[in-house]
Amino acid sequence: MGPATQQRHRTRARRPATSKPRPTVDDDGDVRCEACGSGDDADELLLCDGCDCGVHIFCLRPILPRVPAGDWFCPSCTTTTTTSAKSGAGTVIQTKMPKQFPLIQTKIVDFFKIQRGPPAAEPTEGKKRKRKALVVSKKKSRKLLPFTPSEDPVRRLTQMASLATALTATGAVFSNDLTYVPGMAPRSANSAALEAGGMQVLPREDVETLSLCKRMMERGEWPPLLVVFDPVEGFTVEADKCIKDLTIITEYVGDVDYLRNREHDDGDSMMTLLSASPSSKSLVVCPDKRSNIARYINGINNHTPEGRKKQNLKCVRYAVDGECRVLLVANRDISKGERLYYDYNGSEHEYPTHHFV
Repeated sequence: MGPATQQRHRTRARRPATSKPRPTVDDDGDVRCEACGSGDDADELLLCDGCDCGVHIFCLRPILPRVPAGDWFCPSCTTTTTTSAKSGAGTVIQTKMPKQFPLIQTKIVDFFKIQRGPPAAEPTEGKKRKRKALVVSKKKSRKLLPFTPSEDPVRRLTQMASLATALTATGAVFSNDLTYVPGMAPRSANSAALEAGGMQVLPREDVETLSLCKRMMERGEWPPLLVVFDPVEGFTVEADKCIKDLTIITEYVGDVDYLRNREHDDGDSMMTLLSASPSSKSLVVCPDKRSNIARYINGINNHTPEGRKKQNLKCVRYAVDGECRVLLVANRDISKGERLYYDYNGSEHEYPTHHFV
């Protein structure tokens, strides 16, 4: 099974029209960080394309893991721009508490396209034939579990409203499936048979569990998760009730595109979907326009023991009916109020996380 690796970097923002403050410089004329006052770590010192002021990527709140490839604007410049995400110019870095989505049932139902009317009956299992105990020595596989929604419907609305707040603030719309857009990779390109080294097949029982989770969400039975805004980490996700080990948290979804089209893209976050042989057929998931809660689950600092201890999810790529899918699954019991984290790098260690908190 190929490792699942996420690449995160900020989207390109429109150049705001604003008067330029003078950047802070030292005696040698070198730019200093406006936050810490130091000119050290020059390779991690961003220069604003709007005012030429400098800020270290690790002094920003929320931090940036690496220097973005495209234009970047400091928080002072981005506060003058409020419509760039809607105008298609990219997503502005969120630096302050976003406007909350209204806790109104009809608005939330419409936003997530929740099914109206009585829920459809879940299929019942038929009578199973008893088998002789001839497979006792076979190792028992660990089955994935469906999430358990909060019983209080008002609490579920609160959870959905928190995700709607994050999606609205980042200029995205809700989607709970992989999407195939004209001009990007077609669905026929998503073939697990192309995975270099082969891809783990999701067992049939686990496929049924994943389908159950999807159906529950379609009728408004939401996973017990809250999206919260942290001034350091930005949008992040926490458990709103206890979650058991091996529970399916969510599928990582968004637009599917070829990696070759996105190698120099400043998309908000991308996830490896298919690591193909040949590499020209490799695919990534791009959740900047269409996404679900997976986009806001943060990564660990895998350079420190303390950072690694925070990991409570695993990111795994599976073959489902011949197609590649990416799942986030609890790798231990998670307490209520605990924030969710996984390792962006899998086993490839390509993504810089040394500045993560």
